[in-house]
Amino acid sequence: MTPNWPARALMALVRGYRLLLSPWLGNACRFEPTCSRYSLQALQQHGALAGSYLTVHRILRCNPWCDGGHDAVPDNPPRLFSRLLSPSMARAGASPSSSESSHD
Repeated sequence: MTPNWPARALMALVRGYRLLLSPWLGNACRFEPTCSRYSLQALQQHGALAGSYLTVHRILRCNPWCDGGHDAVPDNPPRLFSRLLSPSMARAGASPSSSESSHD
């Protein structure tokens, strides 16, 4: 997926962080890939809205009480964004039995 201009702008901010601030802060990320690399991948793969959500969620998890480890960008966007951005996909994924109530 080629990112749209909002995603490209956010990716430029992340690259700026990596270039200007990250060298001063040191390599302190508990995750692989690093939070900034994760952010770039999420924005590239899912666009500005869902990519930003995934980035914020990841940064909030990157704290002293978290063990970290390998945490790749998910292949599918978060459920909230898949429903908001593509209603036809959400309907196609819903099974008929889930929309009907069974009160027999």
